[in-house]
Order: sequence, then C-alpha cells, then structure tokens
Amino acid sequence: MRIDNVHERTVTGGPAEIGPLLARLGQPDDPLYPPSWPPMRYADGIVVGARGTHGIVSAYEPGRLLELSFPPGMGITGVHTFTVTPLGDGRSRVRHAVDADATPVMWLAWKVAIEPAHDAVLEELLDRLAAATGTPPVRTAAPSQYARLLRWIGRPQARATDVRLDGLAAGALPRIDYSDAFAVERRRETPAEPQAWADAIFHSPPAWVAALMGLREALVGLVGIERGGPEAFAVLARDGDEVLLGSDAGHLDFRAVVRTEPEQVVLTTVVQLNNLRGHAYFGLVRLAHPLVVRSMLRRAALRMARKSNAHDATAAMIEA
Repeated sequence: MRIDNVHERTVTGGPAEIGPLLARLGQPDDPLYPPSWPPMRYADGIVVGARGTHGIVSAYEPGRLLELSFPPGMGITGVHTFTVTPLGDGRSRVRHAVDADATPVMWLAWKVAIEPAHDAVLEELLDRLAAATGTPPVRTAAPSQYARLLRWIGRPQARATDVRLDGLAAGALPRIDYSDAFAVERRRETPAEPQAWADAIFHSPPAWVAALMGLREALVGLVGIERGGPEAFAVLARDGDEVLLGSDAGHLDFRAVVRTEPEQVVLTTVVQLNNLRGHAYFGLVRLAHPLVVRSMLRRAALRMARKSNAHDATAAMIEA
C-alpha cells in the first residue's frame, strides 16, 4: 500500500545557507529538529551509509539532497527525502517527501500513529528552518490535539540506572542504608545547569505527587515524625554538573544529587536510617519512591523540552 506525504516551504537563502543546517540534523547542535519530540539522532553524522533513528542515509548531496531509506524489516519500503531547489531570487524551495510502500499493518500504523506526528514534526522543522534563514513565519505551526497526545505518549521516560557514589554523592552521608538512581533523557536545547533541573524536579512536581507530599505532611506528625516543609529539598552544595540537596531529621537523613550529562539527567538518592522509626517509615516510603521519582523526572524533562521549543529560545539559539 502506498505512502505519499509531502511538506514544503519557500525560505530565504540557497544551498550554501540551507545545506549546513540540514547537515546538522540528528547532531547535538541540530538547529532544526523540534526538541519537544522524540529526537532524531545520527551518531556518525550525515554521511552515506549512516544509520540513525530515522533510517539509513542512502544518498546525500550537501545543500541539494538528503535521502533516508526506511530500515529493512520495518514493513515500509522506500525513502523520505529532503530536496532544496533554488528559485533564482535569493530563495529556495525546501521539500520533504515520503515515497514508500507499506504492508497493510504498517500502512494502518502509519495512518493512525506515525503520520499525525510526522506532519507536526515536519511543519515545526520547516518553521525553524525559515527562522534560521532569516524569514521566520508570521504564524508558527501548531500541532493538532491528536498530535499533542502522540507527543505526550512519546515524552521522555525515566529508567533505573547504576548508582554512582562519586562526586557530590561521595561522603554525602556518614552511612548509606539505601541508594538508587534514575535517569531521564535530556533533549537538545534543554539547560545544562543542574540547578535548573533540580528546580524543575523538586519545585514543580506532578499534581498527584504534590498531593501525596501534602498528605505525608499532614500525617507524619501524628506518629512523631518531623514534617519536611520547604527546607526538605534545600540545596547543600553545587559543583560543576551536579547539585546536592537534602535534609536531616530524627528518623532519617537523605541526600539527592542531580547530575546533568550530554544526553541524560541522573537523580541519585541516598538515605541514612537513624532509628527504628526511620526503618518503619522508609519501609513504606520506598514502595512508592521509584514511581514518584520516575514521574517527577518525566515531568521535568517534558517541561524543559517544551520550554526550549518556545520561539524566543529558538531565535536565541539561532543567533548564537
């Protein structure tokens, strides 16, 4: 079954101006691919034969043509291609076309789950290209409600990762009775400063987490455990790509280290249990802790990506 899909835009500039922008697709400094969507990545750069998230580079003429082939076994056979056609008046037509055949199952998947997101991504990408060449659109493309739902489904996911007790985590507590670490994808254009991430994680939690924390504050006093209050996530130290937060209480002491890396943000938690009350309390807390941390990291990463995709952030990035 056929798949034909075309997006095009007339922008300022010729191959010499547009080519370098297309060459950075899938790279850490990619100025075109919208960061609020699952990223495009090509670790080896845009060269013929390179494999990445959007297929195999099957043809490449800098400033003129970038052809990506669907990977074998996907159920879609064909290519999707960027072409740049100079118009002779200081402008060019940039066109992206999908020319492929699909199995019935993949054609249905394309129509239901892939094409709506694809359309939204391409329109945003072309908006960013127009802005990068000096002709920002009067009105930027807005994804449909369904495309926004697909974007939400594809939001960054948090996962458990190895605990590293180095950096600010080393010696953060005299004794460690519990530790864990979770990481979430850090998309392009999101801040490298760990303090910005710490603020997003701890000061703007999901509504259900905030409600759970409020319930915790209301109940712990009944069993003789100190309430946390705003100082529960006080910043204790900063060092390069890390920030250390935490507080001490009679029942337990805890520390949280937020570390930013090029492609992910890691949140490490270490706990020292001070007495039987602390053991009993944390025995309950640790049941919900992974779910809470994953949810907080997901929300922070999504908010960071959306914020970085704002038009003023895009303009500032392009000027830099």
